[in-house]
Amino acid sequence: MKLSDFILLNEEEKKMTVLHQGVLVAKRSNFDFMVFLFQMENYYVEAYCNPQNKAIEEYRVFDNITLLNPYLDTIPIDNLLN
Repeated sequence: MKLSDFILLNEEEKKMTVLHQGVLVAKRSNFDFMVFLFQMENYYVEAYCNPQNKAIEEYRVFDNITLLNPYLDTIPIDNLLN
């Protein structure tokens, strides 16, 4: 599925697409949300989940790899440098 097609889906279709076609690659905390990063064909989807009710509140879609920096910053590489 192309990025432009994903954007046009309704919320339930986005949820089903991410869960069945996406690959979970990372997660992080962002203030009041747990953010799950899914890789799709040639783009990424962030699912912002409310930890209290476990509902997905928002989807953010991007294909710019610089937006992966919050996830890359959490990968420990100290052992790889020695």
